[in-house]
Amino acid sequence: MRTPIARAAALGATTLLIVTGCGTGGGGTNEDSVSPADADLTVVTGVYPLEWLAQEIGGDGVAVVQLTEPGTEPHDLELTGRQIAEVSEADIAFYVQGLQPAVDEAVSQEAEEAALDVADVVELRPAAGADDDHDHDHDHGHDHGEDGGHAEDDGHDHGDLDPHFWLDVELMKESAEALAERMGEIDPEGADRYQEGAERVVGELSTIGDAYEDGLATCEHREVVVGHTAFTYLTEQYDLEQIGVSGVDPETEPSPAQIAAITDVVRERDITTIFTEPLMPAATADTIAAETGARVEVLDPLEGVTDRSPGDDYPSIMLGNLDALTAALSCE
Repeated sequence: MRTPIARAAALGATTLLIVTGCGTGGGGTNEDSVSPADADLTVVTGVYPLEWLAQEIGGDGVAVVQLTEPGTEPHDLELTGRQIAEVSEADIAFYVQGLQPAVDEAVSQEAEEAALDVADVVELRPAAGADDDHDHDHDHGHDHGEDGGHAEDDGHDHGDLDPHFWLDVELMKESAEALAERMGEIDPEGADRYQEGAERVVGELSTIGDAYEDGLATCEHREVVVGHTAFTYLTEQYDLEQIGVSGVDPETEPSPAQIAAITDVVRERDITTIFTEPLMPAATADTIAAETGARVEVLDPLEGVTDRSPGDDYPSIMLGNLDALTAALSCE
């Protein structure tokens, strides 16, 4: 599954070569991973970007068990008895608290000593709409609700922090280094290998970050209209404005007033693209597009890999998202 840094660099050029996703990774025990019985250590994860980090850093000696099945909305994960046992038996439970309540509960009850919570490693951003003290005149990263102001986060219990940290490659780097360190503590004989894996991942993430910096430096538009506000880390990192039809919960149905408010914004600002997601219905985006003449395109929050994803792994999907953004925002 590894993508060489050279390929990422090539994809980060002005015209990106996108690898169309045909895999269903991002759920279940990875078929390429060694079995837990034969592994130097076992890592259990609940969402695809953490699975990718564990596989890339751990290599052939680490069994990575992914709890979310392919094509399943990860927020809604319910664990079976077998999966709870897998959490209990893992050497590392690598997760981000607030994203998946079922995983939070299982780790708390079954794997406290094995827990590696990303929320303890990186500084998570406030969830869109959670911090009423934001300067409302500074639009970047805000989501517009029923009255054009902030939408309430009435979805899954993320609390006041946004768990979708993996859309910021700098935070992914910090997470990679923390995971490699923990792996080395548990398996000292493999510590050098895990460190090398982390260094390789950090280099690849830096290449992706450079492509984003270059690609989004000069754009005619900076508004990113999305179905739910999962893209705060991406939009704030690159000085874009996130306009969410609903809050952070992908399953919250926007009200007619919310849809009308976003439709007005799209018209007023001559926004050309409405983004939907691989795991979300496109009905609302289609409605807004029909009213405004905008296109509907996919922007992937990387919660899993599906056949609608703009790539087949974390690097290619991130670069596929960049390609979609540069086209939608008319970037030079």
